[in-house]
Amino acid sequence: MENKNIVFICGFMGCGKTTHGKQLAKSIGYHFIDLDDYTENKFDKNITELFKELGEEEFRTVETNSLTECMNDNQKTIIALGGGTPCFNSNLELLKANGKLIYLKMDAENLYKRVFGIKAQRPLLASKEDKEMLAYIENLLKTREVFYDKADLTVYNNNLQEEEFKEVVLNFMK
Repeated sequence: MENKNIVFICGFMGCGKTTHGKQLAKSIGYHFIDLDDYTENKFDKNITELFKELGEEEFRTVETNSLTECMNDNQKTIIALGGGTPCFNSNLELLKANGKLIYLKMDAENLYKRVFGIKAQRPLLASKEDKEMLAYIENLLKTREVFYDKADLTVYNNNLQEEEFKEVVLNFMK
């Protein structure tokens, strides 16, 4: 299924994968897929509901199936992954074998600021007390960075502008 026309964007929840991915896709004529949106539409439920209903293990299987489906159309596509997607079910190997993987990196404190107001929409944060969120984000980020750091390109997103992201990615894709 090798398809180097696919660009995957990974990173922690709230780092800007969808925002930057949409803009990049529009500007270079690629299709854009947000994996969470794809999965929500497929099941007619939001990610938080699915996660709660299925439990994490089964949710991750559903997520992997959605990922495989999104890769099968063989078109030039940018796919914004869920925050945990590269960390489960050998997805990292699947991503690396089928496209270019970009890690949109952001530090824990900036991530905290970005997801604080929308934690109810984030299944792993919804039940966290406000005072424990930063420590939780720091720990989860540390665990996930083992996977994220295997990306083909890391782009730092502490106040990154759309044009800067596009320029870095396009130079990388040449």
